[in-house]
Amino acid sequence: MRSVRLIPAALGLATALALTATACGPTETPAADKPAGGASSSAPAADADLTKDLADKLKKRGVDLEGWKNGEWKNWDRETWLREAEDFVNPVIEGLWDPARMQSAKSPEQTITTQAGASGTDPVPRPVQAQREKTPYHRNAAPVGKIFFDSPQGHMVCSGTIVKDPRRPGKSNLVWTAGHCVHAGKKGGWYRNITFVPSYNDLGKSPAALRNAKPHEVYPYGQYWADWAVTSGEWIKSGGTNQAWPYDYAVLHVKPQRGTKSLEETVGAALPVDFSAPAPARAGTIGAWGYPQAAPYNGVIMHKCLDRATRLTTAPATPVMYRIGCTMTAGSSGGGWFRVLPNGKTALVSNTSIGPAGRNGWLAGPQLGSGAKAAHEMVSKKFAR
Repeated sequence: MRSVRLIPAALGLATALALTATACGPTETPAADKPAGGASSSAPAADADLTKDLADKLKKRGVDLEGWKNGEWKNWDRETWLREAEDFVNPVIEGLWDPARMQSAKSPEQTITTQAGASGTDPVPRPVQAQREKTPYHRNAAPVGKIFFDSPQGHMVCSGTIVKDPRRPGKSNLVWTAGHCVHAGKKGGWYRNITFVPSYNDLGKSPAALRNAKPHEVYPYGQYWADWAVTSGEWIKSGGTNQAWPYDYAVLHVKPQRGTKSLEETVGAALPVDFSAPAPARAGTIGAWGYPQAAPYNGVIMHKCLDRATRLTTAPATPVMYRIGCTMTAGSSGGGWFRVLPNGKTALVSNTSIGPAGRNGWLAGPQLGSGAKAAHEMVSKKFAR
């Protein structure tokens, strides 16, 4: 039976992911209300330079920085909604994402109802029941976290993964997620107030218990605002259509809301990205991690699925996507898909993109090839020091 064959590989993948965290995690005391890892306040001069650069950039696009922070960001007029690759702006708004606002965020519904190009599609996989990740999350799935952002539909959530930066070894500030978690695609532009929270709800509290939790229990490492984002040109042009799902990926560069220490140093974990795009039949067992929000889930508990990859083609002449059996729902979008490489290391190989309309049972994600590698390189080079 398939479940028997998966057991050794699945256990190996889960163990490898658990070992990516270092011994030093967030403290479980009120002192951890501040970013863990000894982060200190940023240098005033550096902050001033960054603020001026951002203000100048916004001004060129007809936006006043203070006006933006005071509510202008809520203007989603299609004519002024920044959408081109170079238009990304995401000013930090102090205190915006408090625990209550985070818990009220909804999940974007990304489902597919038609599957063209059936010659590149395998039979629908058997559903694999998503399993809760062990707590505390920072010891078992340290690179995984939750992404919060604002869209015209309100406060939204996705999942994301800390990935390695080849130009800043040991000091990465890069987060991998889905394109639809940062940009509206064909229907609009860049989403706003994008922030990443590693090990969100670290102790796996219920929604009711989380409402009374201390801040360090909600975001044990603090919040990391995106100061740059790159997604595929295909997603910006056609995102939300069947032609664009194979290109539904994005890379964020983030900075701590407070302090100067890198994300990887603070969390103690980051995963390499596998851009070899192995065919599904050669990819072996893949694990998907994330925070499913849509029913029957509640968005505050991290889950995972392990299955062998099969093929899904969403439109003629488009790349094949990976598909696995998994009952996770919207909210897990953007969450990393991992595989164990021949060298025994765990690497990110895809991200959750779409699922079936009307029922839960499988997820699909893009193969990460040359285009995804170029996006990763672009962000790395922009912030190389």
